Amino acid sequence: MIGNFRTIGNIIMFIPDNNIKNMIKLIKSSFYNEKKTKKELCNFIINTKQLSFGKYCKQFEKDFANWQGAKYCVFFNSGSSANLAIIQALLNLGKIKKGDKIGFSSLTWATNVMPIIQLGLNPVPLDVNLYTLNVSVEKLKEIHEKNNLKALFITNLLGLCDKIDEIKDYCDKNKIILLEDNCESMGTIYKGEKLGNYGEMSSFSTYVGHHMSTVEGGMICTNNKEFYKMLVIVRAHGWDRNMEKNEQEKIRKENNIENNLHSSYAFYNLGYNFRPSEFNGFLGCTQIPYLDEIVELREKNFKTFVKLINSNPNLENIEYKHIDLVSSFSIPIICKSKEILNKYIKLFQENNIEIRPIVGGDITNQIFWKNLYGNEFLNENARYIHENGFYFGNSPEYTNKEINLLCSLLK
Repeated sequence: MIGNFRTIGNIIMFIPDNNIKNMIKLIKSSFYNEKKTKKELCNFIINTKQLSFGKYCKQFEKDFANWQGAKYCVFFNSGSSANLAIIQALLNLGKIKKGDKIGFSSLTWATNVMPIIQLGLNPVPLDVNLYTLNVSVEKLKEIHEKNNLKALFITNLLGLCDKIDEIKDYCDKNKIILLEDNCESMGTIYKGEKLGNYGEMSSFSTYVGHHMSTVEGGMICTNNKEFYKMLVIVRAHGWDRNMEKNEQEKIRKENNIENNLHSSYAFYNLGYNFRPSEFNGFLGCTQIPYLDEIVELREKNFKTFVKLINSNPNLENIEYKHIDLVSSFSIPIICKSKEILNKYIKLFQENNIEIRPIVGGDITNQIFWKNLYGNEFLNENARYIHENGFYFGNSPEYTNKEINLLCSLLK
């Protein structure tokens, strides 16, 4: 064992030496079939004539939309950019307005809620179910009755979900725009439908270490053509450069833009530069053929680990049997006391297993939130998970030796 123990608050942390070669890391490799992928990437860079957004990005959009079962996919430079683009598109189209209340999962990542704040909307956190780690329809009803939500940006956490079909039904009946942050649940199937297909728009991430890697990258899927067209505009400065030719001609005609020197530099709405590169698009096209295999292996690992977790009296159960296929992102450990938490942190880190908090924890317990909103909201379950939980990775390329070691620590 190489490293040092440090006390951070009331938690004993073991800090391993960074040079340990045998550590089971959160990110085991940059890509699935890494050696082959790197060779293909090198050949691509040597031979291509274009590295900015081009044919590979467009092909990946088509491939991913087909895989997801969505009509449209827009490729971005990150999942965080995708989240911001979703909110901007809704504002541009007048579907929501500044000051509206937007619900979000309290157990989430910072850039799920930050776009809501940055664009002048009022964020309303929804606590999660302790055992599914996700927002329930009961909690949605409770919060909506008090706040009159205009939209709900739900996070499908770690490959899991609650009864999202009932959440969709409630949103439809109450004219709440349902949005999904599906960055951690690519491939999960609930009641015959992939997560990411329940909302009006859904975001995905292809950051290194996620289900599929393009190093940096994110997508938005939608079946709504109006949303799709606006997302393309938002992604690139607010102009029409990447729109389909017929849509480009249509928007120019509607705005009396003649096809002259200025036509390619007309800015129609608020936007950003969130374009990915051909480097990312090529990797997406290379990795997507492996995606079903990756999902299958992640689920297999998940079921192995969770069987032990749910048999351990020191740990909270994880409910997942209502889900058809769990495309697991990582493995959450929620301890029943801080003493048990410290024991497991020490155990995992003594065995050179990299761990981290569960996503961003209770976002209302983060510094930026407290600076803006103080302690206005209390999310009992999210706070409990924040204070008593951590997760370790779930790689589709774990060896039997690594799986056996992880299993031995969960018994």
